[in-house]
Amino acid sequence: MPLVSIITPSWNVERFIEETIHSVQAQTFADWELLIADDCSTDKTPELIEATSARDPRVKLIRQEKNGGPALARQASIDHAQGRYLAFLDSDDLWLPNKLERQLAFAREKRAALSYTAFRRIDESNTTTGRLIEVPTSLSYEQLLKNTSIATLTALVDREIAGPVAMKNEGYDDFCLWLSILRPGHTAFGLNEDLARYRVRGTSVSSRPMRSAKWVWHIYRNVEHLPLIKSAWCFGHWGARAWLKRRDF
Repeated sequence: MPLVSIITPSWNVERFIEETIHSVQAQTFADWELLIADDCSTDKTPELIEATSARDPRVKLIRQEKNGGPALARQASIDHAQGRYLAFLDSDDLWLPNKLERQLAFAREKRAALSYTAFRRIDESNTTTGRLIEVPTSLSYEQLLKNTSIATLTALVDREIAGPVAMKNEGYDDFCLWLSILRPGHTAFGLNEDLARYRVRGTSVSSRPMRSAKWVWHIYRNVEHLPLIKSAWCFGHWGARAWLKRRDF
């Protein structure tokens, strides 16, 4: 199987970064590199990554020269990536041990430029909250415009099929990336298995619903250049799905 490059931005996550790394090291698929681009943390995050890297050279620290946000940090990791596959994992989230193995087999079967999986939420103390967030079996570009189903920690990109991958320095840079992959006509495929844990923190970049909504509207109008009526139609669907996703069951 080809190498998987795991794209991880980090900033002041000394409480969580070691557990995130351990969840990667526990994968049943072992041919990976974990590229952690630290965005000028002021706590012990870089030192913890370096200490782990000394024991496991698959873990690689990339130090950003100045704080630029998650999009630029992700791009720094992508610039260093050697793998055919790019998997995305934020520095406070977790994977279950068979995540890569199951998703790689699924992606190869589907010949998917982009794939994603179901997941559950956890809080800062690792307590599972809410229901299993299930995913649709597939998404086209038009469907993704109205959807929230591709969580960053579940995304896997096959660069051989998708072509060049580049982040936009926008809020919801991940959503911009998924759209850019699907826009030429690719389909994203969903594996409806519980394989990841998304950590909900009050300080996370995407934790404010109103700000998230503004980002999405900006993407419609200024990144994807959708007409006003189509933007409003997509935004209504996106907002309803986002509300349902945030509910606790």
